[in-house]
Amino acid sequence: MNMLQAAVVTALIAIGSFFLSVGTIGLLRLPDVYNRLHATTKATTLGAASFFLAGTVYFGPTHLGGAGLTSLVGIVFLFATAPTGAHMISQAAERMGIEFAGDAVWPDTGESQPESPEEDDS
Repeated sequence: MNMLQAAVVTALIAIGSFFLSVGTIGLLRLPDVYNRLHATTKATTLGAASFFLAGTVYFGPTHLGGAGLTSLVGIVFLFATAPTGAHMISQAAERMGIEFAGDAVWPDTGESQPESPEEDDS
């Protein structure tokens, strides 16, 4: 492994460690399930993808079926499954009636709400 390759691998591992640490802190410090879910999903996706990318740089993506290609497939799988899982968890939390922290509310879904009858002044 040459010096440039070693520097890139080291940088990617440092970046991945940073994002995974931020996700862990977000999980411990944020007030509700929706904020925690957002922090952990985004940060851990970037952190784990950085580790996978470091594996690709270290092993090289050219070997068919090798560890580098496996790392690239891991990145694709991670980016396909993490947002989907987070979406399903947030829908389940909303259906269970778990409230947002503070004064946040669900956005308008576009469904028409029943209007209150207006009084006629005639």
